[in-house]
Amino acid sequence: MGRIIREVFRVIAAHDELAETPMLPPKDVAALAAAGFRTAADVLSHLPKRYEDRRRFDAFPTQASPVPVCLRGAVLDAAPRGFGHGRRFFEAVVINGADGVFGGGKVTCRWFNMPFIHKLLLAGQEVVLYGKVKDSNGRLVIDHPEFEILRGDDDRESIHLERIVPIYRNVSGIAQRRLREIMHLLLLQTAPESLEIATAVVAGPRSEALREAHFPTSLETASEARRRFALEEFFALQLNVAWRRARYHERPGRVLGTKTTLLKRFYESLPFDLTEAQKRSIREIVADMREPRPMSRLLQGDVGSGKTFVAMAAMLLAVDSGCQAALMAPTQILAEQHFLTFRRWLEPLGVRISLRTSARDDSSHLLLEGEPQVIIGTHALLFDSVAFRDLGLVVIDEQHKFGVAQRAALIRQGVVPDVLVMTATPIPRTLTMTIYGDLDVSLLDEKPEGRGRVVTAVRVAPKQNDVTKFVRDQLEAGRQAYLVYPLVEDSETLKVESAIEAHGKWVKRLSGHEVGLLHGKLRPEEKERVMRRFRDGEIHALVATTVIEVGVDVPNATLMLLHHAERFGLAQLHQLRGRIGRGGHKGWCVLLTDGKNPEALEKLRILEQSADGFEIAEADLRLRGPGDVLGTAQSGLSDLKFTEFLADTALLREARALADSVLAGDPDLTGQWSPLRPLIVSRDEASPESVTV
Repeated sequence: MGRIIREVFRVIAAHDELAETPMLPPKDVAALAAAGFRTAADVLSHLPKRYEDRRRFDAFPTQASPVPVCLRGAVLDAAPRGFGHGRRFFEAVVINGADGVFGGGKVTCRWFNMPFIHKLLLAGQEVVLYGKVKDSNGRLVIDHPEFEILRGDDDRESIHLERIVPIYRNVSGIAQRRLREIMHLLLLQTAPESLEIATAVVAGPRSEALREAHFPTSLETASEARRRFALEEFFALQLNVAWRRARYHERPGRVLGTKTTLLKRFYESLPFDLTEAQKRSIREIVADMREPRPMSRLLQGDVGSGKTFVAMAAMLLAVDSGCQAALMAPTQILAEQHFLTFRRWLEPLGVRISLRTSARDDSSHLLLEGEPQVIIGTHALLFDSVAFRDLGLVVIDEQHKFGVAQRAALIRQGVVPDVLVMTATPIPRTLTMTIYGDLDVSLLDEKPEGRGRVVTAVRVAPKQNDVTKFVRDQLEAGRQAYLVYPLVEDSETLKVESAIEAHGKWVKRLSGHEVGLLHGKLRPEEKERVMRRFRDGEIHALVATTVIEVGVDVPNATLMLLHHAERFGLAQLHQLRGRIGRGGHKGWCVLLTDGKNPEALEKLRILEQSADGFEIAEADLRLRGPGDVLGTAQSGLSDLKFTEFLADTALLREARALADSVLAGDPDLTGQWSPLRPLIVSRDEASPESVTV
């Protein structure tokens, strides 16, 4: 066992401080403490990120592949190299050779901006490599592979070879193999009974599950163990969600929406019929507002599904009940668009509307006489200068663009107001259960008539002249175009054209047409000015980054070119695609890619075949995990360890059923019901907008 057998053997309890035991050297204890691990239980909760089956290794590659490989070989040569402008990198040639037996095949490993690698890798060493193989000028290379140096006889009959080996996320100051040894030691010396949880809701000993999770006898038992701990974690999350929902629904509210005069007049004024999904959502909102408890509802709809008209209906119910309604949007120009839309449809009904943004206060000259009944604005609504007489309904648009504190601050402007939050970001059902389990959900799953059809096409390395001609043809037909890039400025490490660089080229290509530039580094007032000019038709083609993802309606924009499309997530591409086809004209969304990554190309083909945002979001979750669906920091997912199970609907339902069962037997949660992380709740403000996991 190499170094392991030299440690001091002593049985410890899972929650003993490691610093107070003689089992680990002070250097290891300090490194673990710096990473937040102070007890054996803390360290053992750091489960492997993946496993390598070192009973058999992959064959040395003969061609590039998007699937990572695990190779065992010998370092033939290792040395620093250089390329243009004096930049250096470290390169090691690894051949198919282990235990003195050499076969065919070799691969070149490269590390950029990591000068310390030369102190670790030497010719003659035996190594295990893990990474994706690509073709670089005819050579098979792995850039920045994970690697581990084998130590001859020390690794025979050990935890590092000839078995399924755990691979952990790095802990600064502790090498991978040393971390593996520490895990093995702690499993040997920690009293099994101390690893159990008195209030556990999952059957079976945790100590055995931990052993299988760290040093599994098979990949199947490893997956089963991880699923067990995922259930524990999701149970804690769902218990929090269920508790918040129960507490919020206990709060006394007021009955709104019994009078529907304005709503009926609104229906009669529309020159079109609402979709069945819109009507169903309005009925659900009416039922909520008539309950003597505050409404807490999520209105979830794909781009262009008509959320604004549903929000109007809800706000008219509030106004008819004698109170005010407020809508908060994430940007000034989006707030202005909502304001113009609401004025168009609601002012003829006699509703007084006000716009409040940081740049403008239009209450004085854009209103009918009297105090405003509907107030639309940005985060400026949170400031004291906005006086609400009786705020009864809060509507939050693109809610994930706001922080929890901002949402809570607006809600506190009223006295237990009804709350409707809206999002155009398609959210997979499993994430809705996880993030919004404390909200009732209304789903807009169909689009209104009159939308232009959008054709999506993937184009691999097309000729620039052909692309330019296609854009010119659209502009000369009187349409407008978005030209989207993933980066604002050029990058030294990425061979990706930036928006700033591309803008100058498009100005020349599209001479005779006005070409604008929009990105996140512009000052807010400049961004608003550019977007307003594009909306008003003064700019014909807009070179932009993803800052347009949540934007205004430009019905005349019918073309979107997405450059380096492989660098965007599926859900994000779908959201961007929703910027076009908002008028009655046919739209074109062209995904431009170099085609070098087969996996990325397959991902883009999904968008060619589907316009269903929820179907696309499910695929995105499977491909990339939940981090980019909403932004983990805002969504409460940033600390989850088992995100790979967020697509497991059955597991999430089981966790929610366990949580509901516990809450039914212990409504005040007097037990200690958090097995892996604390249950964070505020008993003073148990609203969905003021409490976070």
